[in-house]
Amino acid sequence: MAGSMCEATMLLAGRPLHSFALAISAGIVLVLGVIASPVHAAGSYPDRPIRLIVPFPPGGSNDVVSRVVAEQLGERLGQQVVVDNRGGAGATIGTELASRAEPDGYTLLFISTSFAANSSLYRLPYDPARAFVPVALIASGANVLVVNPALPVHSVEELIALAKAKPGQLNYASAGIGTFQHLGAELFRSMTGVEIVHVPFKGGGPAMGDVIAGNTQIMFSSIVQTLPLIRAGKLRALAVGSLKRAPVMADVPTLDESGVRGYEANNWWGIMAPTGTPAAVVRRLHDEVKAVVGTAETRKRFSDEAIEARDMAPEEFGRYIAEETAKWARVIKQANIKAD
Repeated sequence: MAGSMCEATMLLAGRPLHSFALAISAGIVLVLGVIASPVHAAGSYPDRPIRLIVPFPPGGSNDVVSRVVAEQLGERLGQQVVVDNRGGAGATIGTELASRAEPDGYTLLFISTSFAANSSLYRLPYDPARAFVPVALIASGANVLVVNPALPVHSVEELIALAKAKPGQLNYASAGIGTFQHLGAELFRSMTGVEIVHVPFKGGGPAMGDVIAGNTQIMFSSIVQTLPLIRAGKLRALAVGSLKRAPVMADVPTLDESGVRGYEANNWWGIMAPTGTPAAVVRRLHDEVKAVVGTAETRKRFSDEAIEARDMAPEEFGRYIAEETAKWARVIKQANIKAD
């Protein structure tokens, strides 16, 4: 419809005054159609279930956060919000699927930090800056630097000293090339000048298991994934990647406090909609997601997982994504990270 509106506008350009009547009539019809469509959509929306595409496999922080929100969002909207896991290719498969969906508010995309990094890693079949409009930021959670307890370090300073004394001899595990774990470690490496070797795995679980086994020694993972293992003594936490200490690990310093000044690596989660989704529908969705995230139940569930509930207006969320995209693009370029 937007394309048709542009065509009607172009019909007016360069035409003599006496020929405007037909073009104006056509334009009025188109304008009325554009106006009526979102109004009708907003007035009856939603009248059927909504699909929330999560471009990651089941399990992990993306699945946890998306299902917490989907359940309550469905209750507020009066229609089921169905989580559709479409993992693969660094989240690009599910994202492409969402980019091709009808922009009617019935297909939404769940995104996280990888959304901001993928344009620097892959030749994407969609333009992330143009294919979607931001709906709502949901939450964020810092990464945490953990080591195998057998590694003779108890602080970030000691780890840096050991890594510099043994360049190229310490390994860090990640869930794969270009993942949040990988990028957080590369940010640390670039800011400290240490030579540590990346060992990618197919998923956070196998990576974490390898660190616990002692085959790799270091990992920058989410607090969500590591907290039970830290409490069980299977991993040692050296620092968190947020600028403020995590309430669930108040005794663990930040990397910034530990001498890596300005280090910040937060995983975050939000919802996008295909471009062209009526503005009234986007506003409705934002307001309902905001209400869900603001409930005591959601905040408690997030807090238990070391996740902080967040709220941003769609425009502010869009600026935040742009900032994150620029940040991780610099890290990817400096580290010369190439996707498989």
